[in-house]
Parts: sequence; structure tokens; C-alpha cells
Amino acid sequence: MLLPLLAALAVAAAGPGCEPAGDPAGGCPRLSASDSATCVDLRLRTCGDAAYNQTAFPTPLEHRSQEAVESSSEYILLSVLHHLLEGQCNPDLRLLGCAVLAPRCEGGRVRRPCRHVCEGLRDACQPAFDAIDMAWPYFLDCGRYFGGEEEGCYDPLEKLRGGLDVEEALPSGLPPAFVHFAHHSYAQMVRVLKRTAARCSHVARTYSIGRSFDGKELLVIEFSGRPGQHELMEPEVKLIGNIHGNEVAGREMLIYLAQYLCSEYLLGNPRIQRLLNTTRIHLLPSMNPDGYEVAAAEGAGYNGWTSGRQNAQNLDLNRNFPDLTSEFYRLASSRGTRTDHIAIPQHYWWGKVAPETKAVMKWTRAVPFVLSASLHGGDLVVSYPFDFSRHPHEEKMFSPTPDEKMFKLLARAYADVHPMMMDKSENRCGGNFLKRGSIINGADWYSFTGGMSDFNYLHSNCFEITVELGCVKFPPAEALYTLWQHNKEPLLNFVEMVHRGIKGVVMDKFGKPVKNARISVKGIRHDITTAPDGDYWRLLPPGTHIVIAQAPGYSKVIKKVTIPARMKRAGRVDFILQPLGTGPKKSLQGPRRSGPGLRDPAGGAGPHGEPEELGRGPQRRQPGPDGSKPWWWSYFTSLSQHKPRWLLKY
Repeated sequence: MLLPLLAALAVAAAGPGCEPAGDPAGGCPRLSASDSATCVDLRLRTCGDAAYNQTAFPTPLEHRSQEAVESSSEYILLSVLHHLLEGQCNPDLRLLGCAVLAPRCEGGRVRRPCRHVCEGLRDACQPAFDAIDMAWPYFLDCGRYFGGEEEGCYDPLEKLRGGLDVEEALPSGLPPAFVHFAHHSYAQMVRVLKRTAARCSHVARTYSIGRSFDGKELLVIEFSGRPGQHELMEPEVKLIGNIHGNEVAGREMLIYLAQYLCSEYLLGNPRIQRLLNTTRIHLLPSMNPDGYEVAAAEGAGYNGWTSGRQNAQNLDLNRNFPDLTSEFYRLASSRGTRTDHIAIPQHYWWGKVAPETKAVMKWTRAVPFVLSASLHGGDLVVSYPFDFSRHPHEEKMFSPTPDEKMFKLLARAYADVHPMMMDKSENRCGGNFLKRGSIINGADWYSFTGGMSDFNYLHSNCFEITVELGCVKFPPAEALYTLWQHNKEPLLNFVEMVHRGIKGVVMDKFGKPVKNARISVKGIRHDITTAPDGDYWRLLPPGTHIVIAQAPGYSKVIKKVTIPARMKRAGRVDFILQPLGTGPKKSLQGPRRSGPGLRDPAGGAGPHGEPEELGRGPQRRQPGPDGSKPWWWSYFTSLSQHKPRWLLKY
């Protein structure tokens, strides 16, 4: 799909429109502002979701008709930016570009987009252009084509915010600590999270990990002693809801949990204060806000089993992650190969990868998560990896990870304190799991590939379980308070499990942290790696373990560790690695690969010594056929002299 779009972009470069080569700054001549204009309907498909519906000609780039705009290289660039930048800064950049190519017209007057919006987006998106060696587009020159607030500029991204900045009064003037047990629209959810973070600004903040396919922010609220910072030895936990848009209980539970953590912290609850002061907790209430809108339109109690389950691309997000489990089974049959931190195969990027999936994968790689839970609906049970059967043709087959004992403890930490999961009635929701203690190995329930839990375990240090919160996927509002009462303690109990096992720092003899060092446990074929500060966390069940720390260029260190059955705080086990002798350095054998893939996050890097961007394979950074141009320029080399050279950085 990308090749014909790029070819179209190259051909259009010779078409009508502004020729930036004539301008010393590399852009088109700046037009003087007109006091009046003739407004016409905006009929450009790429700009169809702009916050206005009328434009005017000529445009700031001297296009005098819609046809001239559509055939311009600038317009076609906007249509392929999503592919070129692999979903980053989408649809923000496209809407910013539309504000210049198709200026807003209202009341017979053209309005310019705001300069500060352009500057903020340029700072955020410049790294994405640098990653593919592409120049910042000349027509997004913030000083040339954008205006100041004093001249009545407008925010071209206002539609993306959807009125989220408008404060909403609490029902009946209730105090800010009040938790409203109701379903929350996207705008309401964002307002509640931001209001909660503002109330507890010393221990909370909100941030976005990306956007959904339809442009909604994937908003996270974080709680920690120092929001926005990873603290040495402080473990990180994430809870994710609404991965299936019509499974909404998890979405609401995390909204309520955020408010509860804030209120109880302010009230001096010692348990919550201790938890937030020793743990960094990230809550993503809705991973699939687009699917939720579809489900919510049908309403609670009327929602079908699948309506809104998928995202706006019709993709099931919990089947959209890379299948690393098949690769694990292949590697496990060979001795001497690592079966952890498996690289993403390059062929995965040839298929459809949802922006929501990509955002969560980047998030998982950016933060040293130790523990995670994904909240679903449709049954009442806690499942744990693997979700994909070790025999691909078996729909139900017990398929444990090397950390089976630990995963069972994590699942029981939730199920054992959930009143309905412990209900002894076989007629209750999820009664068929009663004899199993309401926990089950995922593949033993039903096998599927591309799940988020398997990906977490095999690609990172994170252990993730899946919680099915109830048999009704979209419960009525009157059931939400009871659901909260059933799940509040299980959620807290599960998060506290991140402090089980051992933790420590790996340093060299000078006290310098050793990042990406391997922490191995004898008898468990799954290593975890140290964070950039050299700290690590290894979830382990009670018992005696032989723990080994090793890194390239150092001698390995072995320690014997005993974890008491009732120990609820991670034991501190530090390692000091000694460098190998003056002879050649011995490298630890990494996992053997069957083909090219993304860099191994345990220590790989790109061709320039920097980590590869997620989804951008090494071959994309190679120069073009002439040896000096970026990879995408090869599509332009066979054309006439009118090439979009403004795309080149040099």
C-alpha cells in the first residue's frame, strides 16, 4: 500500500501548485493576509475530519482550486505521513497540514491556525522525521503560515480534544472526593482522570501513550512518590482496561481505582500511602476508546456479544500483538538458546498493526514494568500465560510458562479475595471454574495467538495476567457499585504482589550500574534484565533459589536465596560484577534467530549505536541506490527534475 502512495507523491511533485525552490527559505512566497474571502465547502477527503467545513482559494501555497490541492505533493504527503511515520503523530500532523493546505474560512474571512500549536507539535514530532531522515515540511513552518492568539488564530486540533478542556460540574455540588458510580463517556473519563491528577498532583499525573485509530488520546494516570520519574528500586505496575471496546467493567473499575487511590492517600490511609510511596502504578482505563463508542451507542444491557469489541480498523486488539509464543516453542526445543526477550519478527509489520497495539508495545518497552493485569468481561475467572497452545492444533491444552508457579500465585492473589470468584455455587457466573479455584492457564481454557499477556512475558520483564470481571460485558449502571466492592480489594492485593520475590542493583566494581545485565534463576528458563539504572525485580515464589547475574565482559556471580512463605517484601539481593581478564572478552550467547527482526531489547542496538524505533527495521535506515539519499527517496529517482527536494534534510 505504501509503494503506490509514495509513487503518487513523487508524480504529483511535478504537478500544479507552489514551487518552493524559488523561495530562499525553501518554502513558497508568503501571501499577505486578505481582509475578505469567498468561503466554499471543504471537499478534500484527507481533511474531511477537520474542525471546520469551509475553506477559501487561493490558499497560502497558491493553490487556486480543490483539484490543484489534491494533485500537489504537499497534499499527498499528508495522506502518506501515517505510513511513513508508522502511526506516530497521527492524526495531529495531518490536521495541522490541512489547516495550511485548506485554510479555515468562516464569515467571509480566512483564519490562520495558531503558532503555539504548530510549535508544540513540531517539538513532539521532529524525532519521528529525524528517524527516517526527512526534513520538517516547509509548509508547516510555524513562523510563516501560522498566527498568534492576538490575531484570532484557532486550534486546528480542537476537534481531537472533543471539549475535554471544559470543566464539568459534579452532580448536585458533591465534593471532589465523591466517586460517581456510572458509565463514563470518553470526555467524562478524561475529565475525571485529569481532575483526579490535579487533586493529588504531588503523587499523580496524567500522560498519553498515543492515539487510537480515530484520534482519541490513550490516557494514563500514574501514581507514585515522584510522578513522571522512575525511582531506583521502585517497581512499576500497569493495569489496562477496555482492550475490547464492549467489555467496559474494567474501564470503570480503573476510573474508580484512580479516584480511590487519590482520596485515600489524602485521607492518610497508611496502606495506600505505603503503596504509592513504594510503587509506581500506571492505569490505562481504556485501550480501545473507539470500540467503546460503538458499544455505548447500543447502551448497557442491550449490547451484543461482539458489537464494539474491535477497534475502528475492525481489529481485535488482543489478537493483534506479535506471535512470540510460537517462536518460544521453537527455541525451547534447542538447548543453549534464550527463550526470553524474543525479538519482534520483521514480517509482523507487513500486516495490519493497530495504533493502539503499537502504543502499548512502545509503552511496555519504555517503562521497566514488572507486573500487569488486563481487565476483560464475559466470564468470571483469572487466566494466565501461555494463552497459545504448545500444540497449535489443540484448542484446549495446558501450556505453562517457565514461571508457572509464580503465575498461579499472581492469579490467586486476585481470585482468592474476590467474593464472587470464591462463591461455592456452581450456578453462579463462571461456575465451571469453581473446581480450579477460579484461575486457569489461558491455553487450557481456549487457545489463541497474538495476545497481550504472552507478548509481555516473552518480549519484556513484565508478568501479565488476564482478569474476566463478570459474565455481563456491558453491565447496567446500577451494577457498577457492587462490581467495585467486589474488585477493590483484589485490585489492591494484586498490585501489592509486585513486592514479592527479590530486587536489587547490578554494579561493576566501581559502583557503576550495569544495564541489561541478565538475572537468571536455576530451574526457570526465563531471564529478566536490569533497567538503565542497573536495578531489577525478579518475581519468585517462596523457596530456595540459585540466582545468577551476568553481563558481557564480566564474570558471572551466583547467590543462593531463600524466600520465606509469608514474606511480603522483596528481598534485597545486589550483585557486583568483576570484569573478565585482559584477554579477549567473552560474550554471552544470546538467543539464535531464524531471520531478521527487531533488535533484542536485552542489549541490541541500531546501526548507529542507538536502539531501533519500534516497527522500524534496520533496512529502513539504509541509504538509497545513490548511496546518499534516505530509503524513501528511491521512489523519486526516475522522475523529472521537479522532485520534492524540500523533503530532504541535506
